[in-house]
Amino acid sequence: MKRNIIFTLSLVAAILIALPVISQTVNKLTDKEKKEGWVLLFNGKNFDGWRQCNGKAMPANWVIDQSTMKVFTAKDKQPGQPSGGDILYSTKKFKNFELTVDWKASKMANSGIFYDVREVPGQPIYYAAPEIQILDNVDASDNKVDSHLAGSLYDMLPADPKTVHPAGSWNTIVIRVKDGHVTFTQNGVKVVSFTMWTPEWDAMVAKSKFKSFPGFTEGIAKEGFIGLQDHGYPVWFRNIKIREL
Repeated sequence: MKRNIIFTLSLVAAILIALPVISQTVNKLTDKEKKEGWVLLFNGKNFDGWRQCNGKAMPANWVIDQSTMKVFTAKDKQPGQPSGGDILYSTKKFKNFELTVDWKASKMANSGIFYDVREVPGQPIYYAAPEIQILDNVDASDNKVDSHLAGSLYDMLPADPKTVHPAGSWNTIVIRVKDGHVTFTQNGVKVVSFTMWTPEWDAMVAKSKFKSFPGFTEGIAKEGFIGLQDHGYPVWFRNIKIREL
């Protein structure tokens, strides 16, 4: 019994010692990452570089919450009703890159990460950009279609749902885009792979809800902004970083 108590106390002490180290890694780059060319898109303190899609300022339903970027349900809306709060990192457009994002969904939450965003006046962010789905796979209303589950190329290619952590837990998605070849890696597991601007891509679009979207049928841009979606539910983001390839 004494040995078990000593082991437990040692384990607790190790965890407490490690906690400050873990907290220091949030929204910060290691020396190794800096040498590899990684750049933070969110510093954990403010929205520098970010603005509303087709707007000039940050929407009111985004806040900094404990070093995370949080979108929430606007006061005049019901859960699931977006308020035009889609946002862009508008400092630079990216073409070939590796992007990593930590995200956490609330119960029933729905959101998305976008790349190659081309702003179209009067249209939402998804009108002309591919989406990596963010979802509470268990309780969200949009969980009936495989390609609508978290980590999927929305409405086109499904991700393995076993790779998703539940609502209230952090997930990490890595999006790699190189000369049109794209992969999504969710919590360390590659879940989606495809190549854009090919006959296979055109066929996927033709079978999806985007088949009548001019933003897709005219062709997705070959470079664009990184974006995050307001879908009317609380969702948190952190450790948003990118390196160009």
